[in-house]
Amino acid sequence: MPVTRQSLAASQRWIIKVGSSLVTAKGAGLDAQAIADWCAQIAQLQRSGVEVVLVSSGAVAEGMARLGLKKRPSVLYDLQAAAAVGQMGLVRAYEVEFEKHGIHAAQILLTHDDVADRQRYLNARGTLNSLLASGVVPVVNENDTVSTDEIRLGDNDTLGALTANLTHADLLVILTDQEGLFDADPREVPQAKLVSVGDLSDERLLAMAGTSKGELGRGGMRTKLTAAYTAARSGAATIIAHGRKPDVLMRIRAGEDIGTLLRPARGVMAARKRWIAGQLQSRGRLTLDDGAVRVLRERGGSLLPVGVRSAEGHFMRGDLVSCYSLDGVEIARGLVNYNIDDAQRILGAKTDDITQRLGHAGEPELIHRDNLVLCESR
Repeated sequence: MPVTRQSLAASQRWIIKVGSSLVTAKGAGLDAQAIADWCAQIAQLQRSGVEVVLVSSGAVAEGMARLGLKKRPSVLYDLQAAAAVGQMGLVRAYEVEFEKHGIHAAQILLTHDDVADRQRYLNARGTLNSLLASGVVPVVNENDTVSTDEIRLGDNDTLGALTANLTHADLLVILTDQEGLFDADPREVPQAKLVSVGDLSDERLLAMAGTSKGELGRGGMRTKLTAAYTAARSGAATIIAHGRKPDVLMRIRAGEDIGTLLRPARGVMAARKRWIAGQLQSRGRLTLDDGAVRVLRERGGSLLPVGVRSAEGHFMRGDLVSCYSLDGVEIARGLVNYNIDDAQRILGAKTDDITQRLGHAGEPELIHRDNLVLCESR
């Protein structure tokens, strides 16, 4: 049965992501009234039976305001310092507002390492589920105070989607300063129309999404669409809506036609494969011949050395690597059974030749099908 706004009205677990441009008053610190409004609506959602995880941007922007900075810092340590200062104000603002409604809030700070390590991933999931079961609203943010390019998740749209995967949420709500996804850039095409409902199988969607980024945040409409693809791995639908619309969350709950609804394109991905797909940092690159691409796409098979033309990177056994076709299209990602040196030794080898090339017995697959996830064909 296709996902509709009316069917989502009965959903029981939401991830709500609020962007920097909404949380802050145009760089002049946090917008206390806006935060109060969202917290009041989340309290109403809770009373109606919805479990809510809040993913909120704004720490860096709040820190900039407190430190008197006019521009987003470009030096990593300055950026982390601003995040550390701003995180105090951001969490305090939510805590104060939720307390008015008798709700406890909890702070959850994540980096890519928390997603890439299987045990930490499961621990994060268990903590979030425990908080939700206790009626607490987890306030999730990327740990900008310690994150570097190597462990950065990228933006809070991505974090919201990964949180949807972690908690197996029904709905990801991305609140932004735009009405939703338009079929063209409304700043350049005045007659552009809002897309009310879109199917993530529709290849035209990415062409509609722009790449613009605000001064305070890192994500544009394209990142929001990419987040919707990620959330769909666990079966979650996504709604992109203007966060300053009066009672926006309650109107979504009522099934009102507001913003853009993006419907999942396929069934739910298994939990282990969601974890693999959620690892954003690939440690290497394998280039496959056409036959290997067909085996992965059409048969759902494992990746054997015989179908691999080249191996690049600095990966170890168990690391995530990306698999590309000869024309440079990413086909799949998976956990590799060999380090880079051994992988290069067995390139193109048939299964019977692997032991001779390595000098010892080895796995028949470079990546087993249970540890491999196909990329979206978009």
